[in-house]
Amino acid sequence: MTETTLAVEMRGIVKRFPGVVANDHVDFDVRVGEVHALLGENGAGKSTLMNILAGLYGADEGTIRVHDRVVKLHSPRDAIAVGLGMVHQHFTLVDSLTVTENILLGLDEPRFWMNLPLYEAKVESLAAKTGLAVDPAAKIWQLSVGEQQRVEILKMLYRGAEILIMDEPTAVLAPQEIDELFETLRGMTAAGASVVFISHKLDEVTRIADRVTVMRRGQVTAAGEPAAGKTKRDLAQLMVGREVLESIDKATVSPGQIVLEMTGVSATSDRGLRCLDAVDLRIRSGQIIGLAGVAGNGQSELAEVITGLRECTGSIKVNGQELANRPVAEAIDAGVAHVPEDRTGIGSAPNLSLTDNLIMKAYRSRPIGHGWSIDDSVARARAQELKDLYEVSAPSINTQARLLSGGNLQRLILAREISSEPGLMVAVQPTRGLDVGAIETVHKLLLEQREGGMAVLLISEDLDEILMLADRVAVIYEGRISRSIPVGEAEVGELGLMMTGSVTDATAGPTPRA
Repeated sequence: MTETTLAVEMRGIVKRFPGVVANDHVDFDVRVGEVHALLGENGAGKSTLMNILAGLYGADEGTIRVHDRVVKLHSPRDAIAVGLGMVHQHFTLVDSLTVTENILLGLDEPRFWMNLPLYEAKVESLAAKTGLAVDPAAKIWQLSVGEQQRVEILKMLYRGAEILIMDEPTAVLAPQEIDELFETLRGMTAAGASVVFISHKLDEVTRIADRVTVMRRGQVTAAGEPAAGKTKRDLAQLMVGREVLESIDKATVSPGQIVLEMTGVSATSDRGLRCLDAVDLRIRSGQIIGLAGVAGNGQSELAEVITGLRECTGSIKVNGQELANRPVAEAIDAGVAHVPEDRTGIGSAPNLSLTDNLIMKAYRSRPIGHGWSIDDSVARARAQELKDLYEVSAPSINTQARLLSGGNLQRLILAREISSEPGLMVAVQPTRGLDVGAIETVHKLLLEQREGGMAVLLISEDLDEILMLADRVAVIYEGRISRSIPVGEAEVGELGLMMTGSVTDATAGPTPRA
């Protein structure tokens, strides 16, 4: 076996959707024993290409070879049969089942009777062999996010996958968990496995990848280039075709009056478990507070209680007005903007037009709203103005929101929220899944609002993003928030340990102060 032995070879792949050529005669290959990073802007065609390789889509043209044998992949089962497995960004695990039960789901064996201890031993042996430490008998809900990801990888390996496609695998991991994942991947490739690594985090690509392929507008612009010697700047330029700023100058802004004041706020999750525990938090005008944490520690629920989407106990005041357990409309009228984590389910109405989505916070009042009616001409003019101002790329304001790329949908949401002239913005994972160009745009918009006097609560699992944008940073773990500290005093390793509960903030008490 030589280092140039190919595990996968895709040639001339074409995939068309109505009005779009997602893959335009794409060539892509993966060598045995390598990590091959696949990069590109949102809508570049990389996810489509990998969905073809995973058996989720069928190619309109082209051939696929796996270990030098032409294969036809009509389903994920076909892909697994030839050693291809995909680990998706959003896990597909059943919380109430054990690790072993999740790994066995969907398999032909066992068929009628399961000797659970026997299969737990098999899973334990595979976990030990691959370095993916996890308790086979543990329920999924008892595991950390990093451990759940190990289960997803084990599912694929148990089924015989030798080529793993990993879609944004570090999106929900703390720094220490990312290091552990990279150790696992290096161990797997050293043993002869191959990994396709899809990520927008370019610093991670430079750390883990052996080769890099870049796609733009459905075509390959850099094919299998060695990752060694490539910088984040080099990769970003290959992705977007222009130079992208690695850091953004943050103007000095003196914080003003308190805008958000939370006192003793607690709440329960949809499963009836306590997800926020006596939270105290203050944010001032002209200030960004960054809240770091691993997914599932109360971040979403915190955003929901502030914006009126979830009931709570305690006090939530915005500019002195009590909003705890008040309707969403009152939060909007009080000047609260919300950029939710779920862009399609909460942040937009996918089947409605850009116009309808852009006027959602303005249709009740003049000049757009007139009692029970809407002035369509004013609404359309306003939508066109915002589309142009925020550079939302779409054929027209009549285009349905669901047809936008992730970056353009986020621009639309930000356009709507910022145009309402809020005093407080709650931004949850505002750049998750976006390419470097779109991330740059979102970062600039948030900093512009800060300079204009807005208070911003930035909830993110990306520590680099928080440290770049925020004035102060705090950590949320199991519903409790540490004291906030100036970003200049923050230490990444310590924050990462706090995010995973490995250390606690002994000086915090329950009350972080801005």
